[in-house]
Amino acid sequence: MASWLGGLGSGLGQSLGQVGGSLSSLTGQISSFTKDILLEGAEEVGDAATELHVSNSRLREIESINAAQKLENERLKKVCSDLEEKHEAAELQIKQLSIEYRNQLQQKEVEISHLKARQNALQEQLQKVQAAAQSAQLGAGVLPPATTSASYVPVVRHSSGFEGDDMDFGDIIWSQQEINRLSNEVSRLESEVDHWKQIALSSKVQGTNDAEQSEIGKLQNLVKELKQHLSQEIDEHQHELSVLQDAHRQKLVEISRRHREELSEYEERIEELENRLQQDGVIADAMDDSKISEQKKNAQSLEGGKVEESQVVKDLEDEIRKLHHKLSSAKEENKILLKEQELTKVEKIQITQEYENLKSDFSVLQSTTAEQDVLLKEQEKTLQLKTSLPEDVVRLQQALLEAENEIARLSSLNQGLEKELTSAQHKNENILSAYTEDQNSELSQLRQDLERKEHELNESIAERETLIAELEELDRQNQEATQHMITLKEQLSKQHTETGSIIKQLKFDIDFERKKVSELESEKMETVKELDSQKEKLSQCSYALNDLHVSKQQLQDNIKDLQEQLRKARDCNLHNKKEIRELQQKLKEREEELSVSLSKLTEKSNQESNYTCQDLILKEREVEIAKLRNDISENKQLNEDLERSLSDLRTENGKLIAAIEELKQELSDVISEKSKVYLEKDTVVEALKMEKRQLESELNQMEKRLLEQAHKYKQTIEELSNARSMDTTALQLEHERLVKLNQEKDFKIAELKRSIEQTEIDHQETKEMLTTSLGGQKQLTELIKEKELFIEKFKNQALQVKQELEECMKVSKKQDVLKQNLEEKDRSLAVMKEENNHLKEEIERLKDQQSRSTPVVEPKTLDIIIELESEVTQLKVIKSNLEEEIEVHKKTIEDQNQTTAQLQQSLQEQRKEIDESKFQCEQMNVTHERLSLEKDEEIKNLQKTIEQIKTQLHKERQIIQTDSSDLFQETKVQTLNGENGNEKHDLSKAEIERLVKGIKEREMEIKLLNEKNVSLSQQIDQLSKDEVGKLTRIIQEKDLEIQALNARVSSASYRQDVLSLQQQLQAYVMEREQVLAVLSEKTRENSQLKTEYRNIMDMVAAKEAALVRLQEENQKLCNRSENSSQDMSRETIQNLSRIIREKDIEIDALSQKCQTLLTVLQTSSTGTDNGSGGVNSNQFEELLQERDKLKQQVKKMEEWKQQVITTVQNMQHESVHLQDELHKLQAQISVESDSNSKLQVDYNGLIQSYEQSEKKLKSFSQELAQVQHSIGQLHNTKDLLLSKLDLVTPSVATASTISQLSGIQCSAPEVLSDESKLLRKELEQLKKKLQEKDSTIRTLQENNQRLSDSVASASEIERKSQEGTESEMRQIKEKHDVLQKSLREKDILIKSKSDQLLSVSENLSNKENENELLKQAVTNLKERNLILEMDIRKLKEENEKVVATCREKETEFRALQETNMQFSMMLKEKEFESHSMKEKALAFEKLLKEKEQGKTGELNQLLNEVKSMQEKAVTFQQERDQVMVALKQKQMESSALQSEMQHLREKEQRLNQELERLRNHLLEMEDSYTREALAAEDREVKLRKKVLILEEKLVSSSTAVENASHQASLQVESLQEQLNLVSKQRDETVLQLTISQDQVKQYALSLANLQMVLEQFQQEEKAMYSAELEKHQKQTAEWRKKAEDLEEKVVSLQESLGEANAALDAASRLTEQLDIKEEQIEELKKEGEIRREMLEDVQNKLMNLMNSTEGKVDKLLMRNLFVGHFHTPKNKRPEVLRLMGSILGIKKEELDQLLSEDQRGVTRWVTGWLGGGAGSKSVPSTPLRPTHQSVFNSSFSELFVKFLETESCPSLPPPKLSVHDMKPLGAAGAGKTSSTPPNSQMQDSAVSGMSRRPDTNPFLAPRSAAVPLITPASSSGHLLMKPISDALPTFTPLPVSPDASAGAVLKDLLKQ
Repeated sequence: MASWLGGLGSGLGQSLGQVGGSLSSLTGQISSFTKDILLEGAEEVGDAATELHVSNSRLREIESINAAQKLENERLKKVCSDLEEKHEAAELQIKQLSIEYRNQLQQKEVEISHLKARQNALQEQLQKVQAAAQSAQLGAGVLPPATTSASYVPVVRHSSGFEGDDMDFGDIIWSQQEINRLSNEVSRLESEVDHWKQIALSSKVQGTNDAEQSEIGKLQNLVKELKQHLSQEIDEHQHELSVLQDAHRQKLVEISRRHREELSEYEERIEELENRLQQDGVIADAMDDSKISEQKKNAQSLEGGKVEESQVVKDLEDEIRKLHHKLSSAKEENKILLKEQELTKVEKIQITQEYENLKSDFSVLQSTTAEQDVLLKEQEKTLQLKTSLPEDVVRLQQALLEAENEIARLSSLNQGLEKELTSAQHKNENILSAYTEDQNSELSQLRQDLERKEHELNESIAERETLIAELEELDRQNQEATQHMITLKEQLSKQHTETGSIIKQLKFDIDFERKKVSELESEKMETVKELDSQKEKLSQCSYALNDLHVSKQQLQDNIKDLQEQLRKARDCNLHNKKEIRELQQKLKEREEELSVSLSKLTEKSNQESNYTCQDLILKEREVEIAKLRNDISENKQLNEDLERSLSDLRTENGKLIAAIEELKQELSDVISEKSKVYLEKDTVVEALKMEKRQLESELNQMEKRLLEQAHKYKQTIEELSNARSMDTTALQLEHERLVKLNQEKDFKIAELKRSIEQTEIDHQETKEMLTTSLGGQKQLTELIKEKELFIEKFKNQALQVKQELEECMKVSKKQDVLKQNLEEKDRSLAVMKEENNHLKEEIERLKDQQSRSTPVVEPKTLDIIIELESEVTQLKVIKSNLEEEIEVHKKTIEDQNQTTAQLQQSLQEQRKEIDESKFQCEQMNVTHERLSLEKDEEIKNLQKTIEQIKTQLHKERQIIQTDSSDLFQETKVQTLNGENGNEKHDLSKAEIERLVKGIKEREMEIKLLNEKNVSLSQQIDQLSKDEVGKLTRIIQEKDLEIQALNARVSSASYRQDVLSLQQQLQAYVMEREQVLAVLSEKTRENSQLKTEYRNIMDMVAAKEAALVRLQEENQKLCNRSENSSQDMSRETIQNLSRIIREKDIEIDALSQKCQTLLTVLQTSSTGTDNGSGGVNSNQFEELLQERDKLKQQVKKMEEWKQQVITTVQNMQHESVHLQDELHKLQAQISVESDSNSKLQVDYNGLIQSYEQSEKKLKSFSQELAQVQHSIGQLHNTKDLLLSKLDLVTPSVATASTISQLSGIQCSAPEVLSDESKLLRKELEQLKKKLQEKDSTIRTLQENNQRLSDSVASASEIERKSQEGTESEMRQIKEKHDVLQKSLREKDILIKSKSDQLLSVSENLSNKENENELLKQAVTNLKERNLILEMDIRKLKEENEKVVATCREKETEFRALQETNMQFSMMLKEKEFESHSMKEKALAFEKLLKEKEQGKTGELNQLLNEVKSMQEKAVTFQQERDQVMVALKQKQMESSALQSEMQHLREKEQRLNQELERLRNHLLEMEDSYTREALAAEDREVKLRKKVLILEEKLVSSSTAVENASHQASLQVESLQEQLNLVSKQRDETVLQLTISQDQVKQYALSLANLQMVLEQFQQEEKAMYSAELEKHQKQTAEWRKKAEDLEEKVVSLQESLGEANAALDAASRLTEQLDIKEEQIEELKKEGEIRREMLEDVQNKLMNLMNSTEGKVDKLLMRNLFVGHFHTPKNKRPEVLRLMGSILGIKKEELDQLLSEDQRGVTRWVTGWLGGGAGSKSVPSTPLRPTHQSVFNSSFSELFVKFLETESCPSLPPPKLSVHDMKPLGAAGAGKTSSTPPNSQMQDSAVSGMSRRPDTNPFLAPRSAAVPLITPASSSGHLLMKPISDALPTFTPLPVSPDASAGAVLKDLLKQ
């Protein structure tokens, strides 16, 4: 169930993993799609580089395929090796079992023969003893036999010895149950595999997408893992079966050993009893004979004395007779007492023997129980040891390998560090040397510069000021340089700290590795105790470690030296800085001195007048200035030097940094190389382990070869020592080659990294695409999540159902009847799993559709949801069906439980009956024991026969058990073979069902055998009962016979009967010997048959080994070629068929031999007598058993034959698979060969084209030569023509000269006219000729031009042809170069591949050789270990037996010595008594004589003396006996000590011998190791020689190639110039291509972006719709809230309306009061106007007075001016006022002051001037209150609300408005009494007020604006100030329009 649950869990986990894997597969598809697009674009480029890249990628693919095939080959090899090991193990087990059975049979035969011989001897001895005892004891009873107790013991012992058989049977049943369970698991796993296959097929039908393919790949991986798990479980179960078989075998061995020990103990007891019986009989006979002889002698002497002294003793006869009677009576009494004593002694001995026997039996029983416990513990321990020993060995080997790897790594590390340190030292030395050289050169240069500058200083006094400025700049630069130096210092310190930390880390790593090395050394020391050979390796390792320590110390010293050099450099830097600072200080001091000196110079030049002094001072100053300039120049040079040194230091720092970086890179490279080496070593170690496992099976065959090769290896040792020197050069060359390969690999890695970065960028882009696309389907995922929740609920329910099914499975394991039902349930569960998996796949598909979704997905999702709902309903239906099935199964389980309870009750009743029968049997046995104790020796023989019968019955039972065990072994073998088949090929269901049927048949056979056993046991019980009855009858008959014999014994004819019986016995013995001889012959024949069988088995093993070899060769040939593999497979099949036929023939021969033997045995048994019939029957039964065993072995052989046939079939299947693989490989090879052939064809075509081009070139060159020849001819013709022209021109010139001369001559003498005429004629003729010549010249020139044109055209044609040929040549050269490059690349590739192949083949051969050596060594070690273990076990067993026998012999010896001592004491006492009797007789004789003489007194004295002497003698004898006993005890002790000493010496000798043998063994092992190492070195030398030869060949071929390439390069150089132009064009085209590709990529990206944008738009539209919906919903909610708020506001406004109405009422009241106040104001105004008129009159009077007094001013003028002032615009009013002032005689300044003041002041002045003081005082202007400003700042609505609040308050009375408060708006101040001016004045005041006061009362201004009068007078002026009519002087209350009511005013206010 656990495995089933594990499978379920793994399935669920995998399905869940597929859900996540689908997304990753999608991303992988997109990235692969983009890569494919890029690759398509890249593959279109026809460059060599791209072709190389493609070929490299193909090569990599081929290499990966090759690696996969190698892995598969390795796996197949593993499987083959495992199968071979199992096959060998099974064969070994069979052989061991057959050998053990044979040994047991032989031992039993020998024991039976010995026991029969002893029985006969004992019978004879017992007959003799009976005769002797009957003669000695006349009236005594029969002695009870001492051997009865011992003889009956073996039955009990047998029963105790074979108690473990029941346990074995139980183990077998348990193993059978396990086999059944495993078969069930196999069937279940196969059903799962079929299910997964169906899923894969369905997925293929539905459309193989990339994601589904990835899922199929995952499923295939799962299937592979499950197969591996299955194979592992099968291996484990096979291992358990082998362990059980070993345990069974060990138990059988222990039982046989116990049986042997018991037999040996019985034999020893029989011997003891025989010895005791013989001793008792001899002693009794001796005692009786001596006493009788003494009595006869005494009687004779007495009778002689009587005859001689009859005369003397007549008187005393009566007394003597009386004394005789007394003596005779005393003697009889003595005899009776002695006999009684002897009887009691014998009884005592018998009792002691019985007690000892009982004790020994008890001790043996205890020992057997203890031994069983110990053996069980030992078995467990041995099992644990067996399991742990190989693990320990493997662990130790791993530890050794790791130690060696770490040592090698440390050595490589140290070498790398040494190299780095040496390189760093060289760099530092170079830097220091360069630095010192630079300093020296700079110093020399500085000296030269100083000499120059001393000359220049005298000239450069004028440049001092510029130098000072430069010095300041230099100071700044110095400071900057110092700061830079400080920063550099800090950087250097940081770098130093970093290097220190790196060094510390390295030291820490080295310490850690040292610790590891120390631990490994400790482990190695432990292994060295077991193997001396590894001590040498450890010593070498320790030497290497010491060298490493020394090298590390050297490295540390080097590091310290480098640190000291760094410190010195820093000190130098500090010193230089100090010098720079000192120089700066000196410069400053010199500058100060210069300034001082300059000041002194100026002073002295002013002061001194004497020129001489001045000249001297100037010279001194000049000298000082020169010195200062020298100092300045020196400082400059120093600064420059310092700057140079700084730059040098910077460069050095840069170099050091670069070196540090290089070191870091080297370290990283070394670490990466180390990791690679580790990985390679790990792989090598794993491969070696695998090969070790494979090669352990082959090691048995290689021992013989090793012995033959041992002599050869000794010779090759010397050659190896010479060859080692050769190896180093080859290794160096290989190292250089590897370094070059490393560099190439680094370049390749960089390219791969770039490609990886590009792929990562593409991956990121695809990820972004996915993230954008996944955003739009969240709603669908939510729906699917809901559906998934439903599905999970149903899954939970399904899990509950599964748990209930598991409970049912648990119950069904208890009852075997429910297996079929459970299989049906498993199928139903598989169906459920399939449905679940279908659901999961649909979910994954939905997710895939989501990830790829387009707008079309929405209807699909609806369909999917509908499908899911339908599936959910189906699942519910299935769940209900399952629940019904569960209820049915529960009912069946309850019924079965009831049946089991009934069966248990019946079993208990049967057990009770069996116990009762056993009890009855025990009672019967007790009665039989009593009867047997009472009976005679004949009863003993009968008991022995009964025991033989019982032993035979036991043997039959054992045979039956062995048969059953053989059957089980056969079943086990079959199961093993089935499992092996499983490993090779997946068993189909039919094969598993066959196995299950076979197992059931075996179970039926076992049941039948058990029933047969029961029937046999019942028959045996009936036989035993019948035999008991027969025995009782025989006992009664024998009692009668014994009585008759007793009667016969008394008679005298007994002796004759005894003699006749002895003769008969001898005859029987002769017959028995004959029968034994016949039997021995038969046994010999049997042994011959057995040897023949063994030989046949050996032949079979050899054939199997040959089979294995053939299989290996078959695999190799399969790998090579198909045809050869088919031929080899046919040959192997033919060989196997031959082997099978031979075995069949051998089996037939054996069966015929067995039949002949049976016939012979039957004839011999019928021919023999009845006396020996029992023996023959026993042997015949044994032979029948052997025949049965042989038959079983024949059956096994037939089964083996079937197995071989099955293996052949499997091999055929495997050969088919291998042929398929071969076809694949051949297809690949054919593809590669096609490509190679294509390349060769291309190459040949190119060569042909090259040859053609060369031919064309030759033809062109010939044509060129012809053209040049024609050009030369044309040039020659041209030259000829030019020469002809030159000849013509000089003749013309001569003629012209002649004519000139003649003209001159003619001018002088004009008389010669006739001559002149003639000359003219001639001239005309000449002119004509000239014209003709000119025409000829022109024609020639035209011909020449034509020729030149033709030449030019020809040259142009030639040039064009040359250009065409040149272009063709260039193209040809380009193609040639491309082909050469490709050829070179191909050659390089071929070389690299050949090198790789060579290296691989060399590695393979090396590894194969090493593996063979290791195999040989391992097999040798294993065999020797096994031999040693066997020897040790035998020796231990022998020692234990010897010790036990010694102890028993010692105890027996001691007991015998004690009995001997007692008997000797008794003899001495008897002798003493006889001596005393003789002395008494002498004394009586003397007394008789003295009586005769009459000397009685002396007789009495003598008698007294005799008595005293007798007492002394008795005492002396007693003392002597005591001393003798003590002496004998001492001798016994000394002998015991001596025996112990001898035993110890023997032990020492044995131990020494074992030690010597082990030493010899170790020496042999070391020799074998050395031989193997030498052989390996030989092989290495041979391989290196081969490598050198190949390298020489390579060098020669490379030189040839170089020569050819040199010649080709010479030819190609001419063509390369033309190639350059074409390459430029190609580059341009490539650039255009790349641009176009970039454009394509951009277009693809833009397409993708557009798709993205489209999807985003769709998503955004969806989001917008959703957002707008949400907004509308929010807006509706807000509008609802607003409506509620507005309703609340309406309620509040209604309340406020009520308040406003109340306020309006208050306002109406206020308006009424205002009207009343206005009336009062008008009345007051009237009074004011009256007052004004009065004032005006007074003013007029005053004016008149003024006019009269001062100048008169015209009133009209003033009025006009006044009116004009008010009519003028405001801008020009000041001019009017100035006019008025000028008329009035006011000065300009005063007027300006007046005008410059505010207009208020002017108006006040004007009004005051016009109206006088009284009027102004009466109506003062309202001043601005502070409240107005504050009020103005606040809003009108606030003020109005405040006003309403104040009005609504009833407590406050309404305020009374005064005249001042209710002043008209914009009132200027004064009014006049006259009627005319008031208009103007009012207007003026109004306008001025409006202009002046914008900040008036806010309550009244709006009212004036809002409430106009009905009839306004004019637009200008204020409405309130306008009078109603011009005539009336007084103001009447104004009628207001109906609109201008108080409510209207308030409404207007509210609106505003």
